[in-house]
Amino acid sequence: MNLHEYQAKELLRRYDVPLPRGRVALSLEEAEEASVSVPGYPKAVKAQIHAGGRGKGGGVKIVNSLEEARSAVKKILGMTLVTPQTGKEGRLVRRLYIEEGVEIEREFYLSLLVDRATARLTFIASQQGGMNIEEVAEKNPEAIFRLAIPPSGMEKSHGIRIGEALGLDTHSAAAGECTRLASGLYKAFVENDMSLLEVNPLGLLSNGRMSCLDAKVVLDDNALFRHSDLLKLRDLDEENPTEIEADSHGLNYIQLDGSIGCMVNGAGLAMATMDIIHLHGRSPANFLDVGGGASGERVAHAFRILLSDKQIQGILVNVFGGITRCDDIARGITQAALEVKPNVPLVVRLAGTNAREGLDILSQSDLAITTAVDLEEAAEKIAELTGKQSKRKKKR
Repeated sequence: MNLHEYQAKELLRRYDVPLPRGRVALSLEEAEEASVSVPGYPKAVKAQIHAGGRGKGGGVKIVNSLEEARSAVKKILGMTLVTPQTGKEGRLVRRLYIEEGVEIEREFYLSLLVDRATARLTFIASQQGGMNIEEVAEKNPEAIFRLAIPPSGMEKSHGIRIGEALGLDTHSAAAGECTRLASGLYKAFVENDMSLLEVNPLGLLSNGRMSCLDAKVVLDDNALFRHSDLLKLRDLDEENPTEIEADSHGLNYIQLDGSIGCMVNGAGLAMATMDIIHLHGRSPANFLDVGGGASGERVAHAFRILLSDKQIQGILVNVFGGITRCDDIARGITQAALEVKPNVPLVVRLAGTNAREGLDILSQSDLAITTAVDLEEAAEKIAELTGKQSKRKKKR
């Protein structure tokens, strides 16, 4: 679950992480009050959406007077902000964060994430702050410092090493503050079950202090049952309505930009299905995992969600029956197909528990369903039925 910048900063304040002062505003009236109450000029007026690159899209303005602040607020609040991360459709700005300005001497990058390769929480730091870290890693990989924290937890020496990696004088006040800041970030990450905590930029101010000038937090959805207070921070306006609906039915769904709808049971099988669709010249329109114990009713919900996507030109169902029985999947498909009446090709591959019974249900349904014995055949058929011959088939 993503947090807005202002929510992330409010959370980090609990851990004595140094941050500029600021106030959130959801209306012009609140923005007026915030512009007056946040001390000093310059100030930053920041759009609050779940996407990066806000400044590039015109969603961040530095103002030097109350009149400039009013003008920036009117321009940003309610605008459709387009950034490299929003896509061309952009996001409607419903919230602003008005923050005091600070004099920045240097900018750094600092983040904490779960490194699945090492199975450890890992700090990533760079002296090149304010930039896209992926771009830095590609063009100047030696500028990236990584520090894996052992399962026993973070120690003071780890914070010292981070300060050294950022080029701070070991004996300076800034280095000491960096050590305390890194410790606070680590504690916040662990106690709130985060999957990503990114500070970009982390600023060294002209007064020698450190400050987190921006903050991005992603919480682990699987741990939210332990954090009812954090669950209240969820902003449904920032999420895909179809993904919200899928979540309400216990479905794991992520919308993509392809044209072949996928319905699979199991995340690993879903990834393999998406890969083979690419291999045969098409692209997946979604990731959809109905789960290992999906009922016919859940499958019917999944099917309706797929068919609600207007960009879909065909659907590939790939089910390996284990806990999930193939006949239950087949009943769910026929139930949904009879209700929604799909007008795109549908290819179904069933294997495993009660696969034969499932295929019989599909064949007796009088629905326009193409079946396949294995995944290779299924991918070839959906590619052909949607008007594009399989790349693999051409090579034979």
